[in-house]
Amino acid sequence: MNPRTISRPVRVAAALGVVVLVAAGCTSNTPEAEGSTSSDSQRAGSNNDEPGDKVTIGFSGPAADHGWLGAINSAAQAEAKKFSDVDFKAAEGTNDASQQIAQVETFINDKVDAIVLLPTDGAALTEVATKAMNAGIIVVNVDREFSTPFAARTTVLGDNYGMGVSAGTYACKLVNDKKISNPVIAEIAGIDALPLTQDRSKGFADALKACNQTVDNRVAAEFTVESGEKVASNLLQAAPKIDIIWNHDDDQGVGVMAAFDNAKRSEFAFIGGAGSANAMRWIKEGKMEATVLYPPTQAADGVRLARLLAQDKSMSDLVQVAIPRRIVLDAPVVTKENVEEYLPLGFES
Repeated sequence: MNPRTISRPVRVAAALGVVVLVAAGCTSNTPEAEGSTSSDSQRAGSNNDEPGDKVTIGFSGPAADHGWLGAINSAAQAEAKKFSDVDFKAAEGTNDASQQIAQVETFINDKVDAIVLLPTDGAALTEVATKAMNAGIIVVNVDREFSTPFAARTTVLGDNYGMGVSAGTYACKLVNDKKISNPVIAEIAGIDALPLTQDRSKGFADALKACNQTVDNRVAAEFTVESGEKVASNLLQAAPKIDIIWNHDDDQGVGVMAAFDNAKRSEFAFIGGAGSANAMRWIKEGKMEATVLYPPTQAADGVRLARLLAQDKSMSDLVQVAIPRRIVLDAPVVTKENVEEYLPLGFES
């Protein structure tokens, strides 16, 4: 039997017991209770960062072969260091699914309390993640989903479709604000075979329909600087007029910007994707219009959730007792108006 079906009711019952005790305290006739307020109760019950039971959290993710993944890994480790009650065991990053499966097997044998797992391939890691859950270990799935919900207690995701929608909606705003007639809109995608790229492109196209626009020129890179420069150069040669360009990935955007500089082309509004520090600096300098966030905080959020779950705690800002099964992070647009707010989250490409 899946331990989730056993542990969740137990945790909920325990948490409900706490709620009952708090409620009883609030309705007490003592002077202290009479002077309390609901906000006081919320503050009293929201000390999730206070040290609790010692928990061991294993972390496994892909090799940090580009800026976003590097930021994912470093943010997870930095978050774990904030808690004296967390023993954080990070496996070496790998793009080999077999090696990552072996890492999870090691965590299972070590009887860790929780595993935060960003799989190289969600389908390939589903079986071993389910095995961990069946062994009573909490699994937090990050970014790339498993094939079954039974493989994880909770999943933290970025919003690829939402990225496209945000980029397309902002492109429509530019068309309207600048009163661009017959705009030429271009798209520089990532690896076309990946579902995440397909989701981003679909979101972009769907949002453009809202202002009766379509993508006129589209090329696909490979999330690398070199491929970004190559396909952007080809795009510029093929399209003498461009008004708006959306590039899916700020890592490959370094190469894209190099192609723009080499061609001495800057007449278009350039929108990026992911939220690198490089892109945000270009926004401040006026070289770039905007970038759409794909948060590199997903694994860090996963670490926080794993700790709460292992300590039988809830999310203090929710009325719901249990931690949600699925959390999809927002894909906001970063512009010169709000870039200072998001710059601390930016990663170096």
